[in-house]
Amino acid sequence: MKKLTFLVLALLATPGALASCPEYLDHDFRKLHSKETVNLCQAAAGRPLLIINTASHCGFTPQFKGLEAVHQRFGDRLMVVGFPSNDFKQGAASEASAAEICYVNNGVSFTMLAPGSVRGEDANPVFRELARQSEAPGWNFNKYLVDRDGTVVAHFGSGTTPGSADLTGAIEGLVQGGGD
Repeated sequence: MKKLTFLVLALLATPGALASCPEYLDHDFRKLHSKETVNLCQAAAGRPLLIINTASHCGFTPQFKGLEAVHQRFGDRLMVVGFPSNDFKQGAASEASAAEICYVNNGVSFTMLAPGSVRGEDANPVFRELARQSEAPGWNFNKYLVDRDGTVVAHFGSGTTPGSADLTGAIEGLVQGGGD
């Protein structure tokens, strides 16, 4: 009993502990082309998030390389997570093909999750909440900057590239404590 009490107290004292994580992030999502799952609360560990709805066969698909650069630059202070979706009819024909496009063709090492819906009634809980706080994605590669408390602090549409001054500035402000 003493060990259990200590463990609970340690978890509650840990930044980003599940007790302080917003419910909409506290879900187990399957990783892209894997049986492995990830809980965003545990994986983010108190870091802000950059959440993107992605597609494999879209004019914005080259943004994967820029998103990887963001991950490499800010990965210890920001979790980048991609949610593949075929809501705009530009997803890969198979999950294996989506994984190849991400991992092999574009060198993605940030968290990519299994395909699912990001719009409407079938949207996953993350995108339902992002839409409630901000707006639903109007196309692929919308970027949502979310603070440690789960609040959307900025939304960037498809046309905003990962290396843009607007997105980079917002990330820098957030990870330096200016936005959360």
